[in-house]
Amino acid sequence: MPLDIACIQRARPSNPILYYPTIGSTMIEASSLANDGASHGTVVLADEQTAGMGRFGRSWLSQPEAGIYCSILLRLQLKPGSLPVASLLLGLAAAEAIQKATELICDLRWPNDVLIRERKVAGILTHLTEGCIVAGIGINANQTSFPDGLRTPATSLRIESGGREQSREAVVIHLLEAIDSFCSTLKSEGPESIVRAFTRASSYALHRRIIIEETGEKGTTAGLDSNGFLLVQLDRGKLERVAAGGVRPDV
Repeated sequence: MPLDIACIQRARPSNPILYYPTIGSTMIEASSLANDGASHGTVVLADEQTAGMGRFGRSWLSQPEAGIYCSILLRLQLKPGSLPVASLLLGLAAAEAIQKATELICDLRWPNDVLIRERKVAGILTHLTEGCIVAGIGINANQTSFPDGLRTPATSLRIESGGREQSREAVVIHLLEAIDSFCSTLKSEGPESIVRAFTRASSYALHRRIIIEETGEKGTTAGLDSNGFLLVQLDRGKLERVAAGGVRPDV
């Protein structure tokens, strides 16, 4: 069933919402809107993406009317060096929205993966366009299966709730509420507040054995720096600041 956009818009009148039954990529459309000066909180939603974007040019699986395919414009007062904080903020918002809508508890893997039982249920991709953060958020809501061979095994809210179909509208509404809340916290308390909240919410932030994807080096996570970058105590003795790429568990 298509998204009930009228329901979402009634609950979130402050968010300009553009909806497409099918689109190539919500991020491409949102980037165009950012270039045209669209306001903070503008949302692009689709029921299907034919060219969904993941990290490093990978695709994001976008089964029609099953997931949440959303991009949002954030005009935040962040210094360029602190832009990773935006990904942390969005991860926190996605996890909170999922918990409120479904009562499922999520983990956060730096910088932008939302997990349930070590399986990916949501992903976040951000880039900067004309001073505006364009954030793509994909949440697996009602998928019942996924292809084999994914880099991180995937799951959905439906699978994790024992096959119960989930309201995508409820998740989107809670997501936009949570983004507003964390943006307010960022504005009033600074980036350090988001870093602290992410550290509390993530099993990956401290004392976790990991492999750095970009280099293959192994180590133990040692928290986040003030700009939201991950610190890793490498096995060879050096404290490494991971500024790009991601990490996976060392199992």
